Amino acid sequence: MSARKKKTAAKTTTRAKAPAKERVGAALLDKLVQAAKAVRESAYAPYSRYQVGAAIATRSGSIFVGCNVENASFGATICAERGAIMQMIAHGERDPIACAVVTGDAGASPCGICRQVLAEFATDMPVVLVGLGSRDGETGRVVQLADLLPLAFKLKS
Repeated sequence: MSARKKKTAAKTTTRAKAPAKERVGAALLDKLVQAAKAVRESAYAPYSRYQVGAAIATRSGSIFVGCNVENASFGATICAERGAIMQMIAHGERDPIACAVVTGDAGASPCGICRQVLAEFATDMPVVLVGLGSRDGETGRVVQLADLLPLAFKLKS
């Protein structure tokens, strides 16, 4: 490999990665769940009645929230996770380290588009999935973004 190609390859692999799940403590994940529960109440879901809240923590310690906003033109609907990412970007942040998603059912995983948008900014991070409406009461589990989207699409720069 030529020196120029090595330099280019080094540039594409130096992007910051979210810390491993062991570095994100339970207290932060709990804080994200509480923020996602709160913002879920603001969701605009007149068509599906399926309210979702999401919260994202960044390396700087900030937390950004989003809720789903439906539209009569269904393709214009914004998911909660993407809303939280938009807030993060609007505030000049780029390094998410953890995410929580809260739904009213047994707990749902982010859709494919949201998985890809999350993967744009973190190759891996813990994602807490919480359901408020299961038969057993509130349920939750922690999964890794890399497990949700193992072959994320990446453009070569």
